[in-house]
Amino acid sequence: MFRAVGSALKRNKEAFNGIARGFTTSSHRVFTSNITAASVTSASSSPLAGNSFYGLRSLLKGQNASMFRKMSTVASISSESKEGLKLLVTGGPQAQKWVGIWLFGSAAWVFSMVVLGGVTRLTRSGLSMTDWKFTGEFPPLSAEAWSKEFQKYKQSPEYKRVNKGMNLEDFKFIYWMEYAHRMWGRGLGIMFALPFSFFLRKGYITLRLGVQLSGLFALGAGQGFIGWWMVKSGLEEPPSEYSQPRVSPYRLAAHLTSAFAIYCGLFWTALSVVMPEPPAESLTWVRGAAKVKKLALPVSLIVGITAISGAFVAGNDAGRAFNTFPKMGDTWIPDNIFEMKPLLRNFFENTATVQLDHRLLATTTLIAIGTMWWFTRKLDIHPAVKALIGSTVGMTAVQVTLGVSTLLSYVPVSLGSAHQAGALTLLTLMLLLNHTLRRPSPSLLKSLPQVAKSNFS
Repeated sequence: MFRAVGSALKRNKEAFNGIARGFTTSSHRVFTSNITAASVTSASSSPLAGNSFYGLRSLLKGQNASMFRKMSTVASISSESKEGLKLLVTGGPQAQKWVGIWLFGSAAWVFSMVVLGGVTRLTRSGLSMTDWKFTGEFPPLSAEAWSKEFQKYKQSPEYKRVNKGMNLEDFKFIYWMEYAHRMWGRGLGIMFALPFSFFLRKGYITLRLGVQLSGLFALGAGQGFIGWWMVKSGLEEPPSEYSQPRVSPYRLAAHLTSAFAIYCGLFWTALSVVMPEPPAESLTWVRGAAKVKKLALPVSLIVGITAISGAFVAGNDAGRAFNTFPKMGDTWIPDNIFEMKPLLRNFFENTATVQLDHRLLATTTLIAIGTMWWFTRKLDIHPAVKALIGSTVGMTAVQVTLGVSTLLSYVPVSLGSAHQAGALTLLTLMLLLNHTLRRPSPSLLKSLPQVAKSNFS
């Protein structure tokens, strides 16, 4: 697969460079001859302008549709000149549209994988399959095959200590959950690889984009190994007779963090394909976006760390302890938060410490995003940026509510999976915000007025 990608990219590199040089020269002549008419209206008349944000517009139809249409038009101004701007996709607006749809679809598939993985974990289905093959295998379809799989499961620590006496019908449920999760992941690999190969053959994928996507594909392939590495830890005998078998929290965190990284990479790349320029209609808005970015970057880091800490909560089953709020039991801080030696282990393996960390990080996230909104509410910034900040505040409130409700309800499957999906949704909004806050290319900056038109709609 990677050899084919490399050869295809090499074949297309020289052709693309020639196209890019010609396109840049042609676009520069157009820009120079029409510089006095370089306004939002004239920019929207170019063929590329109409589709530059096609994928993003289709995701954001509704009350903000006109606002994002304006974003599309402004970004297209520099698509005409190409000075300082390198597109990730060649072949014109149609190619840009289809590559964007494919990447957004792949990101959505990963999102569904994360949610399905959460449901699999919460239904305690993850340890039902006691072996793994990279290419996959057919599920048991006969009574004899089911009996064989059930006998394998009966040898596992989970059956002996947690599910002893489970009947075959109950086993089938947890088996199908884990099987669906594994096959959904393999389906994602096929869904990603086939269009990738097609777009490479058509010459739409530039060298830069090809390298990025190859890296994401490799990380996705590695997810299967990481997942089995995680499951294997749960098939080992627990250290004490009083411990329940469960996967290593470190391996679970690695598996979930890797999934989040793949999703973020796909979503960011899709945005870069359909939105090569950030929304900017004036230099004032560009300066305002730079101020917001100084706050958005550290806030995004806090959101990411909080999401990863949730993986350790899941890995330690910490959500099923201290099911009170705001106190943890009868105290604000449990007495045993530092009982493990060495001290660092407590932050990853001690149930009380792991849950306390997640509570503190969630509170910090809420305060940080609220603070970002407070300090940016009076800035002169693009309406799209204002809308994203407001959406992020709302999603943070929803996520905190889901977290508290999940804890107080003793982690039901519905709320637990919704809370995990909420974490990825909040991360999505932060990605979209940071992508929107990028600095425009020099060509777009040259064409911008000091102040935006007052009749923005």
